[in-house]
Amino acid sequence: MQLLYLVRHGEQEPASDRAPDGGLSPLGREQADQLGRRLRTVPIATIHHSPLTRAAQTAEIVARHLPQVPRHDCDLVADRTPVPSADHRDAYPDRWLPWLDEVPNAERDEDATALQTAVAHLCAVGNNDRHELLITHNFVIGWFVRHVLDAPHWRWIGLNLDNCAITIVQWETDQPPTLISYNDTGHR
Repeated sequence: MQLLYLVRHGEQEPASDRAPDGGLSPLGREQADQLGRRLRTVPIATIHHSPLTRAAQTAEIVARHLPQVPRHDCDLVADRTPVPSADHRDAYPDRWLPWLDEVPNAERDEDATALQTAVAHLCAVGNNDRHELLITHNFVIGWFVRHVLDAPHWRWIGLNLDNCAITIVQWETDQPPTLISYNDTGHR
């Protein structure tokens, strides 16, 4: 069995010209600390986090409560926005297309190619039960949830998560994936 604990980073300081990839706000630091306290009894094997500062800082604070757990930057959970290619635009509701057309190039994941790779890699079931923590971004978690629910590709839109909320998904051999919890903020 593979359990993934999907967590959106803590609240971010407003971005500025000086710090376009802003770190955590004071509230974001408190959210991350509360999350770490909540997860300290979970047998987390690894912490994968987005390379962006707000996710890395969240992971650093959480890791203080899980001192034996390795953590690392993981491009698989980098901030991405799935956008349809020209051939797949008709699979998305028309109302969303103008917004998707404005997604910056650095965040665009055409036809969710990178996110599909992330699901395939991170959700592989091994011989031993594993609990892994992914500290990432709203749309990435939305894509995982969309995948687990076998919803249309565009359905990640509107799955909005609170900062440092826990979403748990489970994979087992020869079973469809299961959504265990969604947007759980009981630790705050």
